[in-house]
Amino acid sequence: MQQTITINLTPEGNLQLPRELRDRFSIGEEYLVTTTEDTITFSKAPKLSWEELRQRRNVLEDEPDALSTEEICEIVKEVRKEASR
Repeated sequence: MQQTITINLTPEGNLQLPRELRDRFSIGEEYLVTTTEDTITFSKAPKLSWEELRQRRNVLEDEPDALSTEEICEIVKEVRKEASR
């Protein structure tokens, strides 16, 4: 079902979403924003499977600046700490 909702842009540059729209978003969930000249669309970013992540990581292994497994684990730990605060 398509619905039209009016939102405002605050002086600080933030979008002010009404509760019924805000409740449809999830904290920590990633969203894609697609824009055209007169349209802005939000959609949930697809979640990658472990196999897709492995395939992407294998491609990156050829990169000279690719992160090591240990570096990735450390980043995950930091993100989890921040998310639990």
